[in-house]
Amino acid sequence: MKAYVLEAVGQLAYRDIQAPQLHEEEALVEVVSAGICGSDIPRIFETGTYHFPTVPGHEFAGIVREVGAEKHRAMLGKRVGVFPLIPCMACEQCKRRAYEMCQSYNYLGSRTDGGFAEYVAVPVWNLIELPLEVGYDDAAMLEPACVALHAIRQVDMKDVNNVAVLGCGTIGSLIIQWLASMGVKQILGIGTRKEQGDLISGLAECVFCNCREKDPAGFVMEQTGGVGAELVFECVGSVESISNAVSLARAGGQVVLVGNPAGNIDLDKQIYWKILRRQLTLHGTWNSSFTKEEDDDWHIAIEAIRTGKIKPSGQITQRFSCEDLREGLEVLRDKTIFTNKVMISKAFYS
Repeated sequence: MKAYVLEAVGQLAYRDIQAPQLHEEEALVEVVSAGICGSDIPRIFETGTYHFPTVPGHEFAGIVREVGAEKHRAMLGKRVGVFPLIPCMACEQCKRRAYEMCQSYNYLGSRTDGGFAEYVAVPVWNLIELPLEVGYDDAAMLEPACVALHAIRQVDMKDVNNVAVLGCGTIGSLIIQWLASMGVKQILGIGTRKEQGDLISGLAECVFCNCREKDPAGFVMEQTGGVGAELVFECVGSVESISNAVSLARAGGQVVLVGNPAGNIDLDKQIYWKILRRQLTLHGTWNSSFTKEEDDDWHIAIEAIRTGKIKPSGQITQRFSCEDLREGLEVLRDKTIFTNKVMISKAFYS
């Protein structure tokens, strides 16, 4: 089968490799759509995966073509999404079914072979069947959609009327979609490009601020009558963005830290004072909940997509064929090109 194999940092080869040999609890998934995550860029070009060679890619969906045991035969031909984190099922977090915080997890696309290939071996436990109304592109975006939902579910949204979202990339834009679907009255999006606001305007009610043209603190204070936001989602992971998130929150407000840091986070003393004096609550969030039950993030997301409450695929800005993955990676690396989600898809779906 064909696959993109990361042989060393920056050395991604598109070549024939042996198809996976299935274990009893695994299924062979034919990949139909695969999203390029922002984290794939440093993983491929800067830091590498946990070992070489590795097939990257953790956002994907497809069709079950083989199973490792007869007892899973009913899965053959099923259209599926894939939860990429493979929990150990033995640690303290797994015992309480908080699998996203597993202490000894495996992970498709970074610790074991992932979705930038024709076929992937996936534990049957990690598969979620797709309703006919959910297309492969939307299903390939289930992982970021669930990361966004998981961040929101860290807080009690019952009495929240206004929210600021700092960073309008894939996750931030999905958070905005979720907030709109939940009926939040005032959503303030803060990004770095006009195109981000244009994209979001077609998907959700949101007042957008380009922080390269307007001070985000002034914007939020203007929109909230000088009070600040009740809830702030920080989706960048930089010192500047985290500092802004704290500054935008009203007294007694909440900040959810979503963005992955690119380096050390050193907060200015005045920002730390704001956390104390405004009695802010800071929440961390990581990955998404997948418990195989209807109230986990993945089942909620699938139902929201099925009923049209959110449309992850509406954030796709570029599409490429499987053979043109390298071009998709280069587009995402080129900061002069506006991207939100770059999707790799087969020419036709079967």
